Amino acid sequence: MEKLTEKDKELIRGSWESLGKNKVSHGVVMFSRLFELEPALLNLFHYNTNCSPTQDCLSSPEFLDHVTKVMLVIDAAVSHLDDLHTLEDFLLNLGKKHQTVGVNTQSFAVVGESLLYMLQCSLGHGYTGPLRQAWLNMYTIVVAAMSRGWAKNGEHKTD
Repeated sequence: MEKLTEKDKELIRGSWESLGKNKVSHGVVMFSRLFELEPALLNLFHYNTNCSPTQDCLSSPEFLDHVTKVMLVIDAAVSHLDDLHTLEDFLLNLGKKHQTVGVNTQSFAVVGESLLYMLQCSLGHGYTGPLRQAWLNMYTIVVAAMSRGWAKNGEHKTD
């Protein structure tokens, strides 16, 4: 696993300090953007309720539970910036789960764009080029591990 610079860690921690307090609302912004960029991803969410407008889906309890879980993964990554390798097994399994439900690895890039969009909206003038790059560096590390898990799961399916 690659490492982050001390400056990256400082920028990520500083920005997450305020965002982490309202994880769900920030997560909804992130997922709203995700579905704008790749509407077909909404079809991967099979809930009991039929949500025709995207906004209905985004406010369903099942979806908000998923948003919470995603934001907790981001929170875990931020909490482990000094030792992201300790999350390797967790991230490999997360990649496997995403492969199982039909997420393709190209969608990980769109999620990254959505994360950056949420940061930009939430931080306003505090969203700088170096901050964007720091988050992108961390996200790249996380997605690399998830992609390895995704690929390993795909290999097992062809056996």
